[in-house]
Amino acid sequence: MLEPVNQADVVVVGAGVAGLAAAQRLTGAGVSTVVLEAAPVVGGRMATEKVDGFRLDRIGQLLSTAYPGLRLTPGLEGLVLRPFAPGVLLHSDGRHHRAGTQSGTGGARGALHAVRALASAPRSVPAPRRPSSAARTAGRPAAVPRSRAGAPLGGPVDQARLGAALTRLAGMPVERLLARPELPAAEALAARGLPARTIDGFLRPLLAALLCDPELTTSSRCADLALRAFAAGRLCLPEGGADALPELLARSLPPGTVHTGVRVTAVSTTSVTTAEHGEIRCRAVLVATDARVAAELLPGLRVPDFHPVTVLHHATAEPPPTGASLVLDADRGGPVAHTAVVSRVDPSRAPAGRALVTSTVLGTPPPDVDTAVLMHLARLYGTSTAGWETLAVRHTPEAVPAMGAPHDLSRPVRLLAGLYVCGDHRDTSTVQGALHSGRRASTAILTDLGAAGSMHSAEPPRTMPSAA
Repeated sequence: MLEPVNQADVVVVGAGVAGLAAAQRLTGAGVSTVVLEAAPVVGGRMATEKVDGFRLDRIGQLLSTAYPGLRLTPGLEGLVLRPFAPGVLLHSDGRHHRAGTQSGTGGARGALHAVRALASAPRSVPAPRRPSSAARTAGRPAAVPRSRAGAPLGGPVDQARLGAALTRLAGMPVERLLARPELPAAEALAARGLPARTIDGFLRPLLAALLCDPELTTSSRCADLALRAFAAGRLCLPEGGADALPELLARSLPPGTVHTGVRVTAVSTTSVTTAEHGEIRCRAVLVATDARVAAELLPGLRVPDFHPVTVLHHATAEPPPTGASLVLDADRGGPVAHTAVVSRVDPSRAPAGRALVTSTVLGTPPPDVDTAVLMHLARLYGTSTAGWETLAVRHTPEAVPAMGAPHDLSRPVRLLAGLYVCGDHRDTSTVQGALHSGRRASTAILTDLGAAGSMHSAEPPRTMPSAA
């Protein structure tokens, strides 16, 4: 139980990735810190459900080995990242086409060679076609609708142009990337000089998966950051489930720092009020909740729009032959934006003898989403899904904060002296954004408290904005 008076120098409200990362840095600088979480467990949206030996992520956001926060955040030294196969598998006109960059490429030249090598890799056998009547039977492969001819990447010249563009992004300094003109991502792609086939068949489905934004209204600068991470690293998942990351951060904090099941009802610059323990006094408060809860505690804070995400988990004894690849639908012929046999990426997510297939639907899901997804998966994988077991269907209406153009990638974390806010809604709507936001907030707090280890990059004082 928490004592009601002078419990800590800093109270962090929310035990998501941003709040835990901030607490890690504060405690490392010798600042006494308490983290209060209303839920019974830490992690927020980075939650993993255990069902019959399977580990099922709630949202299933894709990480990248190129995220600097995963390397630089104290407490994450033990995080094991399980990479997908290099690049992605594009499903188009009944075939799979490998596209993207390889792991371990050294510099821009290596990235370009990797893209060319992957583009010329052997393609898989076409998905079997069935009579049109099969399309009306859930769980059975249906005839693939005709679409653009040839590979989604186009010919050798188109592939080389794509490789050059990804190479430039992989090696481009972030400052230069952020100086580009800002447009909605869909408009910016059309202005980059790449062929329409490459944009529609590869970049659009890839960015939709990375940003959870099927319409690509996201700021082109945020989209460029996502593509840069894709080109410079490997898509990956935390071993054991998404909750492995916040749990590592929580375990690395001093014992007694994190308190779950504590609901904060009000905050000020010198205290927080909780439903369970009354007032807790402190020298600074950091609100590290999701955007909507943060706005309830901090009136005037702007609530962004959100991208809804539906994640479906299926079990099968006979996994599709796509290995550890992330599969994208270049034809956009069904509700699934991306799918993978995630137990091939991370074997710890399924019991022995079973395979876990995780699929993501972006936007508003169709009626009877499970049946529609199983039909689509049959086409994407070229195999019957009639015997697949549905483990979970999880719809999150406010899964990912939208980053429409124009988007401020470093929104203020210091609202008043003693009152701070952080989260993926203050930077980019990614795990990297959450980690970086927590670092910015802890820097501002350390500077204001005059603690050892404070940085020079803290934000200047400002008053509470009417729509921060």
